[in-house]
Amino acid sequence: MSPLLDTILLTALPASGKSEVRRYLAHLDARTVAEDFHMGPVVQLDDYPYVHMMRRVSQELRALGRDGVFFDSDDLPMKQPLDWGTLVELLNEDFDDLVKRHRPAPPSAAAWLLDRYDAARAKVGAEPSFATLPVALRAELVGSLEKESAELLRDKNAGIPDSLAGRTIVIEAARGGPDGATPPLPKPLGYQYSLATFSDAILSRASILYVWVTPEESRRKNHERTDPNDPGSILHHGVPIAVMLGDYGCDDMDWLITHSGRPDAVKVGARRKSYFLPVARFDNRVDKTSFIRNDRSKWTKEQVAAVHEGLKGALQTLADRYRKR
Repeated sequence: MSPLLDTILLTALPASGKSEVRRYLAHLDARTVAEDFHMGPVVQLDDYPYVHMMRRVSQELRALGRDGVFFDSDDLPMKQPLDWGTLVELLNEDFDDLVKRHRPAPPSAAAWLLDRYDAARAKVGAEPSFATLPVALRAELVGSLEKESAELLRDKNAGIPDSLAGRTIVIEAARGGPDGATPPLPKPLGYQYSLATFSDAILSRASILYVWVTPEESRRKNHERTDPNDPGSILHHGVPIAVMLGDYGCDDMDWLITHSGRPDAVKVGARRKSYFLPVARFDNRVDKTSFIRNDRSKWTKEQVAAVHEGLKGALQTLADRYRKR
């Protein structure tokens, strides 16, 4: 059997099936996952909870008559495109905490989160915004966000195992560019920028699993999955249509694959180094994954076979490339 994959960057346009893939893998026994998918028990990192809290921060600030910092409206894209890098820097921190088995325990989870946003923004060249807020305003903002921030911190710490031995780390993120854009996408858009922002500790051990759908299918599935009563949900959150067209109207993964100079690889230039990350595509252009959101009793044998064999083929490609690194 091929060695277990260490770290997988699970990438795709929104609603492409990333979260459904995670749910499918979670229901299988460990032996099947190891033998068919070359993965150990999964440790999960995801930047969506940070995006959700960025929106909550902006909502609270706007309600107080202040600039929203991250978003001017719930229906619009991010104000500062460099915040795509901010999100990666937060994932870098979470990865480092995983490796070091560090579980933060700050006096205030909301203050901790705002400080992390500021520090991550500074790393990518965006202006920190929360350390300079008036004391009374910051205190009011912290108070309004404390409960949700504490939930984020609790989930983060709960996801840190005592050992990573034999486990596979899955880091989930979606990136793209405006509808009609042609790769290479300009910084800080697309995977080319965000992949290069990941830490050397991640890039030195990572492979890429790309869930492949068209932008049109991504928009259709996004509309289908959206539950307005559950905006923080991984499986049921919706992305506003202006964001789908402005930030995810296309992506650059195919361009990166075809311009890497190596088969089944993506070249990432980061900090004067070049990494060739193994990459495989799980073809979901004809929807194989939406059924996974349903109760497991409703899954059919045909649906399960289609998603299982598709993933098996893609992850075998990754395992073969990973072995040859």
